[in-house]
Amino acid sequence: MPDPRARRGIRHPWTALLTSAAAAVLAGAASITAIGEWVADAPQRVLALLGFRPDPLTGLIRPPHATTVRLVLAAADGDALDRAIGDFLQERQTPSPGRKVIAVDGKTLRGSRSATRAATALIAAMTHSGQVLAQRQIDRKSNEIPAFAPLLDGIDLTDAVITADALHTQHDHASYLHERGAHYLAVIKRNHPGLHERVRRLPWRDIRLDHLARTRAHHRDEIRRLKTAAFAHIDYPHARQALQVVRWRRDMGTGKLTIERIYLVTSLPPGAADGSELAAWIRGHWRIENQLHHVRDRTFHEDASHIRTRHLPRVMAGLRNLAIGVHRQDGHTNIAAALRHTARNHLRPLTALGLA
Repeated sequence: MPDPRARRGIRHPWTALLTSAAAAVLAGAASITAIGEWVADAPQRVLALLGFRPDPLTGLIRPPHATTVRLVLAAADGDALDRAIGDFLQERQTPSPGRKVIAVDGKTLRGSRSATRAATALIAAMTHSGQVLAQRQIDRKSNEIPAFAPLLDGIDLTDAVITADALHTQHDHASYLHERGAHYLAVIKRNHPGLHERVRRLPWRDIRLDHLARTRAHHRDEIRRLKTAAFAHIDYPHARQALQVVRWRRDMGTGKLTIERIYLVTSLPPGAADGSELAAWIRGHWRIENQLHHVRDRTFHEDASHIRTRHLPRVMAGLRNLAIGVHRQDGHTNIAAALRHTARNHLRPLTALGLA
C-alpha cells in the first residue's frame, strides 16, 4: 500500500495507521469515530504491535487522533487497498477441494450520496464460501459491465466457475472468461430475446430431470427442479449446455403458490458437473447478497453511514470486506457475534491478522 502523505511532518507510520483501522473494524468499528476510540483505548503493548513508535523522551506511545485516521484513510488508494485485501485473504485461506466458484455482484453505498455527487457504487468478486477476492469502484458515469474484466484480472480463474446476474450475460464477458481458463453460469433473460426464446423453446418436457430439491424455511415450502440440455451450437460464446430451473414456492401462511422458470447457459461441458452441483452453484450465487452485502448493511450499518469524504466510502467498504473474510475463514458463521467476541480483547484482532 503506497503512503498517500507528503513526507514532511509525518508522526505516525502509515502501516500502523492502516493496520490499526483494520484491527478496529475486525472488532466491530463501523465508523471513523469508532476506529479512533478503539485506537485511543488500546494498551501500549497493542500500539507497539501495530507499529506505532514511542516518544523518545517519555517512552510512551501516543495514539493518533481520529481526525488523523480520517485524513489518511480518505487519501488512501482504494484500488491498491482492495488488491492487498484480496491477496491477503487468498494467502490466508486454507485450500479446499473441488472447483472454485466465484460470485460477481455490485452494490451501491447509499449513504455516500450528496447533493452534488452520486452515491459510490462498487462491484465485488466473492467465493461462494464467503471470502471477497476483489473489489472495484464503478465509474460514476458508467455501470457494472465495463468493470467486470478489470475486477477479475488479479484473480487466478483457472478452472473456476463464475456466477453473476443477467446484467453480466455479455458476449465479451464469456469470451474473457474463456481466455482466462474459467467457466460461467450465465442467466438468460429477455435482454437477450433471441437467445432466451431459443432456450425457452427447447423440448424441456422430454428432457430428464437432473436434480430435485425440496426445502421448508422462512414460512414457505419450496421445490426446485433442474434440467440440462447439451448444445451443438448456440449463439453465445463457448456455451456447451442450457439449463432450466423451475421453482415452486408456497407460502405456508397464505397458501399462495408462485412458479418461476429461469434459463441459463454454461460453458461447462456435459459431465463436468452433476445436477446437484449446478443447482448448488446457481442458488449459491445469492450468498454474495446474504453473506456480504446484507452483513455490511445490517451489522456494519453501511447504508446508514454518511461517510462521503474522498475515498473513505470505498476504503471503509474494503476494511469491512477484510473483517468479514477473516472471521469467516476463522470459522465464524455469525459475523455480529464474531465482532463482539473480538471486541472484548484488544489483542484478538491482532491475532487474527497475524500480528500477535
